[in-house]
Amino acid sequence: MQYAKLSSLFLFSEVLGIVAIAIAAVAVAGLSFFIVKYFADRKKLGTADERASKIIEDANSQSKILKKEAILEAKEHELKLRNEFERECKEKRAEIARAENRIQQKEDHLTRRIDEVSNQQEALKEKDRELTTKLEDISKQHEKMLVQLERVSQMSREQAKQELVENIQEEARKDAAVLVRNIENTAKEEADKKAKEIIGLAIQKCSTEQATEMTVSVVPLPSDDMKARIIGREGRNIRTLENATGIELIIDDTPEVVIVSGFDPVRREVARVSLEKLIQDGRIHPARIEETVEKVKKEIDQQIKEAGESAMFECGIFGLHPEVVKTLGRLKFRTSYGQNVLKHSIEVSHIAGVMAAELGVDVNMAKRAGLLHDLGKAVDFEIEGTHMQIGADIAKKYRENANIVNAIAAHHGDVEPKTIEAILVQAADSVSGARPGARRETTTNYVKRLQKLEELAGDFKGVDNCYAIQAGREIRVIVKPEQVSDSEALFLAKDIAKKIENELEYPGQIKVNVIRETRATEFAK
Repeated sequence: MQYAKLSSLFLFSEVLGIVAIAIAAVAVAGLSFFIVKYFADRKKLGTADERASKIIEDANSQSKILKKEAILEAKEHELKLRNEFERECKEKRAEIARAENRIQQKEDHLTRRIDEVSNQQEALKEKDRELTTKLEDISKQHEKMLVQLERVSQMSREQAKQELVENIQEEARKDAAVLVRNIENTAKEEADKKAKEIIGLAIQKCSTEQATEMTVSVVPLPSDDMKARIIGREGRNIRTLENATGIELIIDDTPEVVIVSGFDPVRREVARVSLEKLIQDGRIHPARIEETVEKVKKEIDQQIKEAGESAMFECGIFGLHPEVVKTLGRLKFRTSYGQNVLKHSIEVSHIAGVMAAELGVDVNMAKRAGLLHDLGKAVDFEIEGTHMQIGADIAKKYRENANIVNAIAAHHGDVEPKTIEAILVQAADSVSGARPGARRETTTNYVKRLQKLEELAGDFKGVDNCYAIQAGREIRVIVKPEQVSDSEALFLAKDIAKKIENELEYPGQIKVNVIRETRATEFAK
């Protein structure tokens, strides 16, 4: 058993020895492998170092070559730039030299010019001294001549100067008068021709009646017995009629006629129509009178409205306020110098519209202003003021255009017209009032107006005689030729016309004709 144990131990030791030998052999083999690899790597490493050293040497030699080439190129470029710079500098120096030559030439020229100017200044100073001396001599001679002239003419210097100024003024005034006359003649020839065409065309297109109406109404009676019935018992009928209508009945010795008198044309028309109806009916007593008057008032109101609308439609005007239409209709019963004011307004509207169309301005505004221009005459006996201002206030109250209001206020020249249409209304109003048969005035007033016209013209200096002709449409003034010259005659005509405008009232326009003639008379013996 011990032997077995020893055998097993021996075997185990042998196994361990074999394992140890095997391990030692493996270790030796690995060590030899690493040693061989190490020496192999050392050999390779030595070869790589040699190659790297060679590459470095090649690179150094190549860099030296490149460096030399770069240095050579830089030197060549530097040489090229230096040559170009020297060439440019040479050109600049040549250009500067040329400029210096030009400047030198200019300096030489300026020096010569300065010398010449200096010489001229010296010459001018010398001439100035000579002129000063001559002027002093001339001044002394002038003073001597003035003294001699004053002694010869027996006038002082101031008196001679004043007379010279007056002579120059007189000559200038004559020249101005001649020039003004020539300009006015030329302008009148053209303006008159055009104005005549426009006004003639306007009048041709306007065909209104020339019939006039009386201011006082006359009612014919079938017999004189009707007067007693109109008066009534103790005057009751006539008092009732006067109280109901607000007018006055004049019953006198005139056969078969009763005169209706009143300042209000509408009330006068109401009284006239009422009286005619009462006479036709035959029943005349206070109750019937009051009933008839009330009925006639309504009829007249309707007639007034219809007359206003008819005038508005006839003129082609629309959009008027009802109160304006009613006021316009009242003009049917109003007359001015025998001319019916409503017909006159319609005529003015037509004429103003035609002239506006010819001139190319607002036709509707001109016709509207022409129709309403005498609106104030319908109520001028009820309201204080001129009919122009009253009419303008009415138009403004009912919101008419401001230009329409201005045309109404300015149609007699009391207010400055602001539009061409306002001026056309002025002209149309004058044409309508001045045409033949349009208006009339009493003989007494007519004669007084003509006398006043001749007196106004005769008050001027140099007037010999003056005559009102053409029914007062023209005044001929004959002047003394030794006191009034041809140029002064023109200013005299203007002064007379201006004085007539300021101091005389007249329809239309008045022509002032100043006549100057020189007559030479001699006797043969």
